[in-house]
Amino acid sequence: MIKSVKPIFVVLVFSSLISFSFIEKKDPTEKLVPGDKTPIPALEFETQTLDLCANDGKYTLLSFWAGYDAVSRMKNAELCHALQNSDRIKMISVSIDCYESVFHAAVKQDRLKQSCCYMETGGKTSEVFKKFGLRDGFANYLIDSNGVIVAKNVTAGELTSYMN
Repeated sequence: MIKSVKPIFVVLVFSSLISFSFIEKKDPTEKLVPGDKTPIPALEFETQTLDLCANDGKYTLLSFWAGYDAVSRMKNAELCHALQNSDRIKMISVSIDCYESVFHAAVKQDRLKQSCCYMETGGKTSEVFKKFGLRDGFANYLIDSNGVIVAKNVTAGELTSYMN
């Protein structure tokens, strides 16, 4: 009996090792977290650099979204509308859409202020996407006047505490 169990055990161990080699390894750490200094994003579209600096005691909300990602688009629109009358938080909304037409259609449909909306045409291969460690679902960053990330992925409800 022991002799028949040994080959089965060897086969199970060997097949487990092979199956583990096909599992996709994911980076468990996030690229940017609260307390980190924010990298300065330079967008490929019209080669523009975003000014993330806010006046003393004020914040900047940097929100990444895409027209093809309904959840990120909905969150971005909600944040933009929540900050319409805020003088404490400056909104910068960055679309990671490859096509200008998609960007303009989304801005119009979501009734966003054109002055705070920017576009990154490099999509997921862009430097901005890599620098901020964005993944599907995208992200937003609340940045203080010193360029330090205060919070990540804030909701419109959470912003009220920063506005007061």
